[in-house]
Amino acid sequence: MIVDDAHSFVTAKDHAVTVFGMSGVGKTWLSDLLRTRNWFHYSADYRIGTRYMGEFIVDNLKSEAMKVPFLRNLLHSDSIDISSNIRFQNLEPLSAYLGAPGDPEKGGLPLAEYRKRQAQHRDAEIAAMLDVPYFIERAKNLYGYTNFIADSGGSLIEVVDPFVKDDPVIQTLTRSTLLVYIRGTAEDADALVERYRAAPKPMYYRPELLETKWEEFKKLHHIKADSDVDPNEFAAWGFKAILQDRLPRYQALADRFGYTIEAADLPAIRDSQDFLDLLAKAISRRKAA
Repeated sequence: MIVDDAHSFVTAKDHAVTVFGMSGVGKTWLSDLLRTRNWFHYSADYRIGTRYMGEFIVDNLKSEAMKVPFLRNLLHSDSIDISSNIRFQNLEPLSAYLGAPGDPEKGGLPLAEYRKRQAQHRDAEIAAMLDVPYFIERAKNLYGYTNFIADSGGSLIEVVDPFVKDDPVIQTLTRSTLLVYIRGTAEDADALVERYRAAPKPMYYRPELLETKWEEFKKLHHIKADSDVDPNEFAAWGFKAILQDRLPRYQALADRFGYTIEAADLPAIRDSQDFLDLLAKAISRRKAA
């Protein structure tokens, strides 16, 4: 959806937007704000963690519980129930399931298991983004929302190719929504790494990037065996590395198929009109360029 007239977009009765960018840059904050201003908030990570990976997450929790004799007996007799309480603002069940590879004594996963869960996430993320048009209609027909914001995961750019015109996910999103890149700065990236260390978010690597960064990390730290890698250190190091890898591809996606707004402008948004005015400026800039 490329718009030529900013005024027509802003004054339209219906608005549908997909925001993308670095994990932690402000996509969910913005979506939460707009939700209180009568926008429907579609969280891709929530959809992934409930509809598409919910069973994997709960089965993993039950598997851990089965290691405890007291809980195992209660599970066998159907005396207790275990569920995931994933929420828009708390994706920890999904993050915990995806985990990080490395030393099992430090909570790490075998690399083969980590690859398997990464592949599950890729399939789930693609499916969640292909669901956007359905949820636009559902939000309108069931709840009466005329404004819709899709809050994509930071790894959206890992499951699309911005240089392929007929990428199915890009086609789906651009046919039904305005693609908007929330662009952060190098300083934002440094702050996000520290926030990730304190509260890890779901992390997905393209398979080839995972292999490259895994070997690079082991070489950097003179580690030979996969099981000797500190999973927490690799997760934080990998998060920073993946941010740098994604930045030019985020911009390519925006340049080819959407618009760019600055993360620094988000704190000034107080309501729907402020957001639409910010989008109008982005539309005008693209048209002028």
